[in-house]
Order: sequence, then C-alpha cells, then structure tokens
Amino acid sequence: MIKKLGLAGGILIAMLALSFVFFAIVILAGTYQIDEEKLVMNHSSVLVDTEGNVITNLYMENREVISIGEVPEYVQQAFVSMEDARFYEHQGIDFRSIGRALYRDILAGAKVEGGSTITQQLAKNMFLSNEKAWLRKTNEVLIAMNLERRYSKEEILQMYLNQIYFGHGAHGIEAAANVYFNKPASELSIHEGASLVAVVNAPGAFSPIDEPERHKERRDLVLTVMEQQGYLTEGEATLAKEKPVETDRQYHELDEALFTYIDMVMDEARDRYEISHEQLLTGGYRIVVPIDMDLQHKTHNALQDETFFPEGSKDAQAAMMFMNVESGGVLATQGGTDYVRRGLNRVNVKRSPASTFKPLAVYAPAIESGMYQPYSMLRDELLQYDNEYIPRNVTGNYQGEMTLYDAVTESANAPAVWLLNEMGLQDSVSLLRKFGFQLPDRHLSMALGGLREGVTPYELTRAYRAFAHEGQMIEPHFIKDLYDRKGNRIGGANQVETEVVSKQTAWSMTRMLEHVMSDGTGATGTPSVSAIAGKTGTQGYNEASGANSDAWFVGYTPKIVGAVWMGFDQTTKDQHLTGGSYYPTQLFKEMVNSLPASMQATAFEQPEGTNDLSPPIAMEEIEGFTASYSLGGGGLISVSLDWESFEDERIEFNVYEIDGDSRKKVASNLTEPHFSEGRLNPFSIPSYQVVAFDPTTEMEGTESSVQKPSFTFSF
Repeated sequence: MIKKLGLAGGILIAMLALSFVFFAIVILAGTYQIDEEKLVMNHSSVLVDTEGNVITNLYMENREVISIGEVPEYVQQAFVSMEDARFYEHQGIDFRSIGRALYRDILAGAKVEGGSTITQQLAKNMFLSNEKAWLRKTNEVLIAMNLERRYSKEEILQMYLNQIYFGHGAHGIEAAANVYFNKPASELSIHEGASLVAVVNAPGAFSPIDEPERHKERRDLVLTVMEQQGYLTEGEATLAKEKPVETDRQYHELDEALFTYIDMVMDEARDRYEISHEQLLTGGYRIVVPIDMDLQHKTHNALQDETFFPEGSKDAQAAMMFMNVESGGVLATQGGTDYVRRGLNRVNVKRSPASTFKPLAVYAPAIESGMYQPYSMLRDELLQYDNEYIPRNVTGNYQGEMTLYDAVTESANAPAVWLLNEMGLQDSVSLLRKFGFQLPDRHLSMALGGLREGVTPYELTRAYRAFAHEGQMIEPHFIKDLYDRKGNRIGGANQVETEVVSKQTAWSMTRMLEHVMSDGTGATGTPSVSAIAGKTGTQGYNEASGANSDAWFVGYTPKIVGAVWMGFDQTTKDQHLTGGSYYPTQLFKEMVNSLPASMQATAFEQPEGTNDLSPPIAMEEIEGFTASYSLGGGGLISVSLDWESFEDERIEFNVYEIDGDSRKKVASNLTEPHFSEGRLNPFSIPSYQVVAFDPTTEMEGTESSVQKPSFTFSF
C-alpha cells in the first residue's frame, strides 16, 4: 500500500499517527473552556398587539430559536444522514471522516475537505472564524469534544439546527421553514425537510427559489442518502422525489407604515428598560404594543395624500401622534411624510406651538389660580408692554373687552397676553413644568407659543391628556408589556397618573375647547363624528405675504388625544406653508372619523364633583319696553315698567332712573321683566331705562330705550 501511494502515502500515515497522538493528549489533558455566552444565539424579537397578533419581527439575523422536539424526526434524520452519518456514534470527532479528508487534501495539495461533524460545524460557527487554518481546526476539535462532554446529542443537534444559515436571510430551521414554505418547522414534510438540507452547504447554488433545477437534484440526493441509511423505505424516497419543488416565499420586509412606531418602541426599550437597540434585535424579546394597526396605516396613507396639505406647499412635512386617553398607550404615530428607519422623527422635533400653547401657558393657569373664571372679562386692546412688545389679533379687530371663554374660542392674541401679564409669568412657568415642559423662556410672547426652542407633538399630546382626563397626566407608552425569551415579564407600562390641574379646571377647559370646535377656529371642514375638543395654531413666517412656518391642531375626544403638525424642516421665503391650521385640523378630524364605533363617543363625561360650564349668555335687544304711572290711594304715584322676557332665563336686569344728565340705578339683578315703585311727587317723575345684566361675567349688556312714563287710569 505504501509503495503504491509513494511519498503521499507516507506523509498520510505520518499525519494520521500524529493526529491520533494529539487527540489522545487532548482527551487526557482536560477540557477546553467554553464561553457559554457565545452559545446564546441571536434571537429575533417580535412585536405583537394586545390581542397577541404578530405585527413584525425585529432582528439582525432572522432567527427564531425552537426546541428539538418541534423538528419532525424525519427532518432531523435528513440532516444527520447528509451532514454527519455517524453523529450518534462519535464523541464530537469522526476519525474516519478526518482521515478521509486528510487523504484528499494531501492528494489535492490544498485544503479542500473539512471532514467536520455536526458538532464541529457548531463549534466552528459559534466560536471560530471561517479561515481554513490548522490551528483553527485544532481549536474546533477541542471545542467539539467539550461540547459533547457537556451537552447531549439532542441539545447539540438543536443548537446546530437553530444556528445554521439557509440563505435568503433565514438563520435557523424555523426561519427557513417560514421563508421558503410559509409554515413552522413542525409542519415540514419529508421532501420539504430534504430541501432545507439541500441548501445548507451552498445556499446560493442550491436555492429552491433561484436555482430550482439544481436544487431538485440536490434534494433528491438527500432523499437517496436517507434511503441508503435506512431512514426511508424505497417507496417513501421515490414518492418524495416525485414531489415538485414548490415554495411559498415570504419576504421579511418591514411595512413602511410601521417605521416610526418601531423606532419609538426601540427608543423606549433603551431609555426606560436599558435594552440597547442591538440587544433588542438579538435578544428574542416579546414586546406587546398598544398599536391600532388600522389607524397606523391610515395615518401613513393620509400623509401621502396631497389633499390634506395646503395647495402650493408641495413637499411640506407633517407629523402626528394619537394616544389612548385612558391608558396612555400610543395607538399610532408618524414622524414624517417620507420617514425612514432611524431618520428624523418629527414627533420629537421641537417647533413653535403657536396658539395651541395658550390653553397650557395662559388659560389653565389662570383658572387654576382661582382668580379667573371662564366668563371673566379680559382686555382686548392693542397694548404695548415694557419690552415694546405689541401683540396683535390676527383679525386686526379689538373689542375692548371679551370673556376668557370668547378669547379661547376666537384665538384672540391680545387678551391672552394681557392675561398672562396680569397673572404673572411665574404661575404659567410653574404649571408648564407640571405639564412636562422645561423651558428657558420667561417672556410674554410665551402666551402665543413664541418659544426659543419650541415643543414637540409628543409633548403636546402628553400635556393635553390632562384636559381630557380629569386633570391627570400620564406618560405615553409604546411598550405595554415586555417579556424576555424565556417568557418572563421584565417590564411594561407604568400607568401612574399625576395631577396637573384640578378636575374642575380640566372640565372647564374641555367645555371651552369644545366650543372652539363648534363655533371657533376649529369649526371649519368636515364635522367630527365623535365629540371633540381642541385648539388650532398657526405660526406666521411673513405676515405681509401670509406665509406660515408651522400649522397645528392638538385635541382630544373622550377616547383619544393627539397632535398633528405641518411645516417644513427649514422654513425659507421659497419654502413655507401657504395655508394654516385648517389642514392639520381637517386631518385630525378625518383620523377620528375613521375610528371604529367602539372608539367613538358623542359626548364627554363630566367628572363627579365638578360644576358644568354653562353656555355663554347672548345679550339680546330689549324689546316691548313700556313705562306708565297711575294715581293710588293717599296721593301715591305708582310707576310700572314692563318689557318682553328673554329665552335665556339666566339674564338679569338693572333699572336706571334718567333725570336730565343724571343716571341712578334703582333696581339690580331683576329676574322678571317687570319693575314698579311708588312715588309721592307727581310733578317729578323721571324717565327710565332697563339694561340687561350677565351674572356670570357681572357685565351689563344691551340697553333699552329711555322711556318717560305715561299716565294711566287705575280703578
């Protein structure tokens, strides 16, 4: 034999002898320390909704680790028969295979065959590089032997099947079964299992998708080897070979509509649970999220629809966020019209909030202080303040006075700034901190959202929730429950509420913000199916041209609260909004109207222990006013005044005597349309006037004509 092989044979025998000596030393010398952390394979994490429906997988490697019991026995046999026929007999090293490999390497003059067992392949893939070096091979053998000492054959085969790469982004047998056949590994047939074995050594060359003919030849070879090794009968092998190569390719491409939501889930895992993005992509977490998939897709589609944007504002950006009022779970969010993964998320970008900031910075603090009520009168004048700041109403009109209620409804600027000045900045700043805003600003323009840094849609959504839910603020969450790969709950939403304002203040704000939507700046466009309260906001860029930089709507229904922003990332004279808050308001209403009936509600529920806010009193003209007098007993003159009653029974009346240039109030807060008095001097009967009085604002309204009583006979 040696003569026949010549020099190559001699070298072969010498190498075999050295190998046996080396392996004997290894066995006697002890164990190679295994870094068990390296045996923890990358696991795909999965996002599911609150009903348990899978939304998407998150991974660096598309892998779902399963137990060996989930792999059919005939599929296990297919891998063993083709990759390591003596797997259940050796202790990690198959000396026959090694000898055969060495012989072929020497004859070829290069390393062409590894002779590796399944255990060695696992050792190489998990612990070593892929270079073909003798030292690496030695380490591979050492690790394989120690794996065999530490783990059972079933455990080693399980790790191997979960680790190997099958092509087309599929790592592990579970992912491969899903990618190629759209089924779990537990449902693989004999010929499908053989197909997966066929691609292992060269996924590109034997892909059933890209190379179906070559793949079938390789698959049928696997079936033949299984028959030769007694795992299949001749009939079973023949029947399996007759099966055509049929795949049901599954593409694991993320849905663009989910990009913002996924990124905010990952950021929340990092910021709240100290799980890095890499850990989340490789740790096999199960993440329950409060997403409403239908709303998430509708918000994405809406941002692709140019009809929701001002005409002439092509390429304008937008961001929006919707949150469940009760739980604080984020139902849907979009960070831009063309948002890309890990891109600029405009839900977290600070912008000028314009008039959406008035309820937070001015009106809620004023009512909460107890010094002002919804019908308190505010000055509505063109005033200059100490720093030469002159706030102007958008309409250019000034009434002199208006109620706080009307100032909210009409979004008047002058009364808001006047009120902040009267109240003092400190009350505003203190409450804004409770709302979650840490602002460096200390100036009156805060009343109109004039901020140095601005605020985000996320922050405004969080803040307005206090108005929607009895003055309580809650931190929004994207992760409801978080489980590790063993099924242990390791985190989840902490639904702790913090009181920001009283229930009464919150309810009063809700009533006023409802009026914004019915009779104020939010009334235009499509009506909302659900009860809705909210505030519009438009930040001007160039007053002369009507250009704007930011347009907002922030509002809520009894079920959801959210914010919509529109604008450009950089506003310039050539790139600015040509429209205002109508567009985000309309978009908000459309999203609310698209919600299912279970998320709709026709009225807000008044919190217990609060007083309802009556509608404002509309002062009508006093009509039918008559004045008369008659002679009574003892020479007493009886004066009688009458006028028509008003439908609004809350209106009261004051009566004045008019005598020349003098005017004296003779009756106050009359609730009936009648007044009478007795007089002694028939020659000094004055004229009279009736004036309507609003008891909520303590302001007089319309005046009647002045009437001189006429004489009437009395019997």
